[in-house]
Amino acid sequence: MTTTAQAERPAVRKSPPGTARGPRRPTGRIRRAGLPYLLLLPALLLELLVHLVPMVIGIVMSFKELTQFYIRDWGAAPWSALDNYKVSVDFDAPVGEALLHSFLVTVAFTLLSVGLCWLIGTAAAVFMQDTFRGRGLLRALFLVPYALPVYAAVITWVFMFQHDNGLVNHVLHDQLGLTDKRSFWLIGDNSFIALLTVSVWKGWPFAFLIVMAGLQNIPRELYEAAALDGAGVWQQIRRITLPSLRPVNQVLVLVLFLWTFNDFNTPFVLFGRTAPEAADLISVHIYQASFVTWNFGTGSAMSVLLLLFLLLVTGGYLALTSRGRRTAP
Repeated sequence: MTTTAQAERPAVRKSPPGTARGPRRPTGRIRRAGLPYLLLLPALLLELLVHLVPMVIGIVMSFKELTQFYIRDWGAAPWSALDNYKVSVDFDAPVGEALLHSFLVTVAFTLLSVGLCWLIGTAAAVFMQDTFRGRGLLRALFLVPYALPVYAAVITWVFMFQHDNGLVNHVLHDQLGLTDKRSFWLIGDNSFIALLTVSVWKGWPFAFLIVMAGLQNIPRELYEAAALDGAGVWQQIRRITLPSLRPVNQVLVLVLFLWTFNDFNTPFVLFGRTAPEAADLISVHIYQASFVTWNFGTGSAMSVLLLLFLLLVTGGYLALTSRGRRTAP
């Protein structure tokens, strides 16, 4: 009887001698939670060093009368308070008038470039959804302008836009006869068209890539059901494709806007240090105000004003798009 009772008792595990029993310490949990932040620390430090520190220095420089006389020791430059900003926004003076003109040119250029990039990229992505022979090769060719280095691509366009022996004048004037005489594409009013052409050629493959990725998330059953209901191609694009791509397009348009508005490499390689008046983008204009006239204080003030404008536009755009998502059914 005693043996049976002892056999029915649950076995009690004995801890090794010298082992204290108590609540588990959260040290391992804390270490696991802090590991991602520790891994991100080098990237954050590099971001601080590469972006934030120069930005803070530029803001400080915008409040200084920093000219070529203080390049050796820019910290000794006298403070000018808001004088640099007043000069930049005085649109009746030559400096402010030139900055306003550059700003308007940049706005027009950005709107046209972003609109054409989105339109061409979306049309190409929709066209590439159908299966046909050679589709993979055609997709790869579409991405070539985006994959090429900026300097190599733009320099190629510089040769093509040459007045005497450029390919553009050869095709338009000599072969097609669309112009009465050879045009100057890198100077004068045509420089805006040349800059817009290069920007769209270089930027639309990115829109094509993003839209094509977004189209993969749209179920094919929606198009099949719409086709059975008698909807045509344009109705399917209007009722299914564009509404489904709205979140993708919201991000795409914002990224294209910021990239195009801040683009410096394309106009600098295309025109050199001094851009024509018709293609005087604000990025090149600020460079000229800083490194050509050696007035780094005014150039820094223009850069800060540009930063504030982009922050304002980005904040307003995100507010409008988020409100649209909340009110969408």
